[in-house]
Amino acid sequence: MLIELDDGFSFGLGLFETILLYKGKAVFLNEHLVRINQSIIDLDLNIDKLEKDEVYRYLETNKSELEHEVLKIVLTEKNRLFIKRAYTYTDEDYKRAFSLNISKVQRNESSIFTFHKTLNYADNIFEKKKSKKLGYDEPIFLNSRSLVTEGATSNIFIIVNNEIYTPKLSSGLLNGIIRQYIISNYPVIETDIDLEFLNKADEIFLTNSLFGIMPVSSLENKKLKSQKISREILSKYLTIISEN
Repeated sequence: MLIELDDGFSFGLGLFETILLYKGKAVFLNEHLVRINQSIIDLDLNIDKLEKDEVYRYLETNKSELEHEVLKIVLTEKNRLFIKRAYTYTDEDYKRAFSLNISKVQRNESSIFTFHKTLNYADNIFEKKKSKKLGYDEPIFLNSRSLVTEGATSNIFIIVNNEIYTPKLSSGLLNGIIRQYIISNYPVIETDIDLEFLNKADEIFLTNSLFGIMPVSSLENKKLKSQKISREILSKYLTIISEN
């Protein structure tokens, strides 16, 4: 794979999307295309729009019999990369649910790059690796005002008294594809969420394009009361994915 050095690979001025492939089909492809193409405009990048036909051509010439795979698309000024890799989440991950900790790294809600899926991703990966070493699955970032934003590779939803809450975009987070799905299909309250409110959660679940909806078992070693609503939402999501 030949890569040309440009501002994307030199300075992170590039974009990527990570898309779930289910039985060879790119899940929520239209939504991924809308997001990456809007980011090209918002960040004023000299990158051609990503077209659906490009994705279809790649998938047609790289077919597989696997039920789940991952497609990563990377766009920079001089490069357009399509890469398939193995899907690593297992049934056991969902059964045990995720454990969370709070990162000491702050999200910068004043930076435009916080709101786009760019190649500036080192904080996310570095903090996730640190959390793994401590025995957690995902770190949660706070912003400069100590408000909850998102996980290293996920959006966060909090359930208190049967109501679903999530941090509003202005807190400083990526508007995830599955986050958009949840907000479109459930009565979600987008608001400022501080640590005091987070610690009142009866349930927490995470979302991203690969695992979809992931129930959470604990926050900083504090076991949560329930996973009931989270698992109902997961079950509905899996049904929709399998039917489309």
